[in-house]
Amino acid sequence: MQTLTELEHQAMELPENERAVLAAHLLNSLPACLSEEDEGVAEALRRERELNQNPAAALSLAELKSVLKPSR
Repeated sequence: MQTLTELEHQAMELPENERAVLAAHLLNSLPACLSEEDEGVAEALRRERELNQNPAAALSLAELKSVLKPSR
């Protein structure tokens, strides 16, 4: 059986998208540490539902940076 260190090393050699999928699977396997009663979690869940219903409402990173860029 592999050690945690060996598994971590192998995981870090994966392409970024595969590491992201692995990380999501690992996080989803853990019990929730916050409850939906938490306002921040509730807001995040509301925003996720909103984006799932209308993906066109999302901003790309470039668009976000443009919106946040101070006017000169």
